[in-house]
Amino acid sequence: MSAVRALDALTGKRIWQYKVQAKSMSGLLSTAGNLVFGGAPHGSFFALNAKTGEEVWHIDLGGRVHAAPITFMANGRQYVTIAAGAALFTFGL
Repeated sequence: MSAVRALDALTGKRIWQYKVQAKSMSGLLSTAGNLVFGGAPHGSFFALNAKTGEEVWHIDLGGRVHAAPITFMANGRQYVTIAAGAALFTFGL
C-alpha cells in the first residue's frame, strides 16, 4: 500500500494518513490554501485537506498519473496542472 502521510516535524508522529493505490509514484503539491494534490497509477487525481488528510475533491483522468502536479497563476487566477497518460489536465482553484 502507498499512502500520503502527514508527520509532526518535531516528534515524527503520524498526524494523518490517506491510502493510495499500491505503488503510487506521483509527486505531491501543497498550496498556501491548505490543499495537498496528488495522483495514483489508476488515473485518480485528488486534493486533500492539508490539516486533516480528508479528501476534498477527486477526479478520474483516465490515464496513469506518475507526474507531480504544478500550480501557476494566470490573469489573477490560480490553476493546478497534472499529466495523466499522454495528456495534460488543468483545473482552476
